[in-house]
Amino acid sequence: MKVGLIRCLQTEDMCPGTTDFMIMKNKKCAFEGVEGDIEIIGVNTCGGCPGKKAVTRAQEMVKRGADTIVLASCITRGNPIGFACPHADKMKEAIVKKLGDKIKIIDYTH
Repeated sequence: MKVGLIRCLQTEDMCPGTTDFMIMKNKKCAFEGVEGDIEIIGVNTCGGCPGKKAVTRAQEMVKRGADTIVLASCITRGNPIGFACPHADKMKEAIVKKLGDKIKIIDYTH
C-alpha cells in the first residue's frame, strides 16, 4: 500500500503525526489486515478550512505513486482536540469524485 496522508491544518502545530505513523508501521486501527508493506508517499494538510486544497493535494500524491489516500483522524475524528472537521464529508466526497474508484480512501487513522 502506498499512502498519501492528508491532515488538518488547524492541528498541525500541536500534532507531529507520530501516532499516525506508528499506527501505519504497526498495522493497527485503520491499517489492520493490510497485506505487505505500507509506504508513505507524502503528507500534506487540507490547506485550511474548508479543505478545498485537499483535492488537488490528493491528486498530486496519486501522481507521485499513492494508491491510497488517508484522511487523518484529526480531520474525521477530531484527534487530538476533540473537534472533528465540519467539512470532512464534503472533502472526502470531492476527493472521491476527482480521483474515481481506482484509488482507495481511508477516512481515519486511529
